[in-house]
Amino acid sequence: MHADVPNVAGAAPQDEREVAQGALLKSVYVYEAPIRIWHWINALAITVLAVTGFFIGSPLPTQPGEASANYLMGYIRFAHFAAAYVFAIGMLGRVYWALVGNHHARELFSVPILSRTYWRDVLSMLKWYAFVSSRPNRYVGHNPLARFAMFYVFVLASMFMVFTGFALYGEGTQQGSWGERVFGWVIPLLGQSQDVHTWHHLGMWVIVMFVILHVYAAIREDIMGRQSVVSTMISGYRTFKD
Repeated sequence: MHADVPNVAGAAPQDEREVAQGALLKSVYVYEAPIRIWHWINALAITVLAVTGFFIGSPLPTQPGEASANYLMGYIRFAHFAAAYVFAIGMLGRVYWALVGNHHARELFSVPILSRTYWRDVLSMLKWYAFVSSRPNRYVGHNPLARFAMFYVFVLASMFMVFTGFALYGEGTQQGSWGERVFGWVIPLLGQSQDVHTWHHLGMWVIVMFVILHVYAAIREDIMGRQSVVSTMISGYRTFKD
């Protein structure tokens, strides 16, 4: 196999040894099966939530015929609530696996913002994405800029969406329901019900924009960065192509 896998950062000691022995190994195992399964289920849940959430915020025109014969918005709301449960339970499972999985599983929730080396690597990745640098540094797990975006955009926005979403869900299931008892404090904290609806809707667009940039960056790295990204979340192995 290829003998030169240069400049790999962000690796555990065993990963560094594997990369150093490039004559024997070109791929490094990064993401365990639970992480990969969660990633794709989460992607599907976000898609359903975004589409159905858009129509809940901007309902379809009135359907013809008797109201009892039309339950389209009811089905849309049901799909939204079901996907919300999948999303929330998946996030709890992801937190659990960060505690019991390998060190790459914890990268989603840890950003070494006090490290000077980390910010130097972030600047390097910004230059790469701005087409200033000709080649990126090699990272076995998430690159430093991705770690920052994953936590400060995706994780925090996801938590906000779970709290505001279940607060609105609890309002619909009325006083005394588990949703109202656990998340009922969110609505008065943010003002009133319509305020929470508005913030929840804006949060959806934050996550949608994050997903667009995430997909762009992943495909760009596969093509220009000469390292696997998309296939890594399928096989679990990061492969360096030169």
